[in-house]
Amino acid sequence: MAYDLGAVAQLDATVTDAAGNPADSDTMTLTITLPDDSTVSVDPVTPTSTGSYSYAYTTTQPGRHLVRWLGTGTNPFAQADVFDVREQAPVAIVSLADAKAQLNEASNVDDDELRGYVTGASLAVERELGTIVARRPFSERRTADSDGQILLSNVPVLAVTGAVSADGTTTWAAADLDVDTDTGLVTAVAGAAPLAGDVDCTYTAGLRIVPDDYQLATSIIIQHLWETQRGRSGAVPGGSTEPEYMSGRGFALPRRALELLDTPLPGVA
Repeated sequence: MAYDLGAVAQLDATVTDAAGNPADSDTMTLTITLPDDSTVSVDPVTPTSTGSYSYAYTTTQPGRHLVRWLGTGTNPFAQADVFDVREQAPVAIVSLADAKAQLNEASNVDDDELRGYVTGASLAVERELGTIVARRPFSERRTADSDGQILLSNVPVLAVTGAVSADGTTTWAAADLDVDTDTGLVTAVAGAAPLAGDVDCTYTAGLRIVPDDYQLATSIIIQHLWETQRGRSGAVPGGSTEPEYMSGRGFALPRRALELLDTPLPGVA
């Protein structure tokens, strides 16, 4: 389950006795391990009804959260689970409304699940293109070469907001840095301290204007994955079917989507 940052994650556990009937543990504790490895502990958790435990946790960090329920005493219980919290800037080449329009979906029942498909399809498109499409911030540590240059991992770069040496002794403001937006090559401007050693960089990458063919390809992939997940055979309008291409990176990408992205097709030299 994925939540937006700041949303309330509803965590639940159900305890039964040896006969399978709802029953309380003598004590129940809940531990949530956050992405930064800090923990939130609730001890004890009071049952809302016999055998039912619930806790509403307001999320504060993006990333993977680990959940651990532990009941002791007459009816011992242990359960581990996870949930994810999305970054504030979603990875989305198309909007939820666009995806629903592609699926002719009017109901809001599947919105949370569908948003996961939007993110997955968007990441697949970016991997096929080898470039960032959905504009969002990045933070990463890079090592300067002997010429005082750093090559950022994600392009095109829209802006470098700042950098700081890994040991914290030197800071570069945005005005101190020059960046080649296409390659991600960063250097210090004349008069600023040269980049050296390991440097932590913060920047934004992506496209300010997303081409229509990128958006359409993403929508097609969403539709393909959504219908496949629901047991449909991948029929296209007119009743025909097309061969599927398994990209080798966890996504089955329809041929028509790859053609829109202008990426090499399997078996085509």
